[in-house]
Amino acid sequence: MSKTTLSILCLPFLLVALQIGVAAAQDVPGIEICTVEKTMERRTSCLQSNIDFLKRTMTQSALDQQQKLDTANRAILALQAQVNSLQEAVAALAKPADQAKPADQAKPLSVAPAPTADVKPPAAPAPAK
Repeated sequence: MSKTTLSILCLPFLLVALQIGVAAAQDVPGIEICTVEKTMERRTSCLQSNIDFLKRTMTQSALDQQQKLDTANRAILALQAQVNSLQEAVAALAKPADQAKPADQAKPLSVAPAPTADVKPPAAPAPAK
């Protein structure tokens, strides 16, 4: 391969590498140290940039927190509805049991009287020989 052919093949890779380097050098929004600026206009601009960044950050944070609160409130309402339906189901199951208790209590119970201390129980028959 000749040098010209090799340089033509490497040219696209070189351009891509230069573009990556340029993209990395762009300013990333955030808090900057404004005390290093010499002129008052540049300091003012730097401070204004910091203020804008903080406002955007606070607004985005407030929106995120509100979405989380809304999601939590919806979950709480769903759980409250579920608890109410379960309480109704338990109350419905408890009603037949409550109605059955008075019917059982109305029946006279036939219980043998308990032996007193003076009465001895009958003796067991003697074993046969």
